[in-house]
Amino acid sequence: MRVSVVQMNSGSVKADNIAQARSLIEAALGDHPDLLSLPEMWTCLGGDRETKFREAEVLPPAGSGERGGEAYEFLREMAKGARITMHGGSLAERAGDKLFNTTVVFNPEGVEIARYRKIHLFDIVTPDGLGYRESATFNSGREIVTYQAGGLTVGCAICYDVRFAELFLALRRVGAELIMLPAAFTLQTGKDHWEVLLRARAIEMQCWFAASAAWGRHLDGASKEPRYTYGHSLIADPWGHIVANVSDGIGWTSTRIDSDLTARVRRDMPVLDHRRLV
Repeated sequence: MRVSVVQMNSGSVKADNIAQARSLIEAALGDHPDLLSLPEMWTCLGGDRETKFREAEVLPPAGSGERGGEAYEFLREMAKGARITMHGGSLAERAGDKLFNTTVVFNPEGVEIARYRKIHLFDIVTPDGLGYRESATFNSGREIVTYQAGGLTVGCAICYDVRFAELFLALRRVGAELIMLPAAFTLQTGKDHWEVLLRARAIEMQCWFAASAAWGRHLDGASKEPRYTYGHSLIADPWGHIVANVSDGIGWTSTRIDSDLTARVRRDMPVLDHRRLV
């Protein structure tokens, strides 16, 4: 199975972001992916609270087949039109007075097959003194989520989740072979931790990791304060090697997921069988 990860420079206007996503997806289709992912919050990155709620979408009941909002239907259209599995990065799902940071996945027939709400919310101060409080606007999810694509069990995670190894252990225990991790890592944390964390999780869990990232500058909050995301989308194999990556700028990269490699790594170093404490 071939996987592509797309790197975007999103802003706070959903229509503009959909246009950018369409252009990048159409270009990435030249790599003939079976599964393609967009970054975290690709539909609306930045803006104030009012903007985030305006650009958010109320998702139809899972599995209902009902029509959704503009971004939801765009993802369905891309999946069905290109006959691929479309891992929709994440978008803002409106739910009462808060949002969820939510991944939706569509199969090649355009049917929603997975929905994951980000569990770990980004409430930190970065080394440059900028504060982030995701929980002021978003609720956290509670459930781990997997789906089937190309004969693989695919696990779902989003951005800050990567710092919590127990989530990935739970995904590995239910059969995950590939983890999709869309992200909008800050420049300050990304330059030091992004690659290290992804490679560590891949090695620990003996899973492939495909991480689509946001890149570049956007404006956040009512004050339109500039914020910067790191980019460097990548795909890592179960031995922790980076086998495909994007540097700065928008773009995409692709690789083939080799299940035989996964099987060899897990056979020769059966760490899951050796675990004692959890």
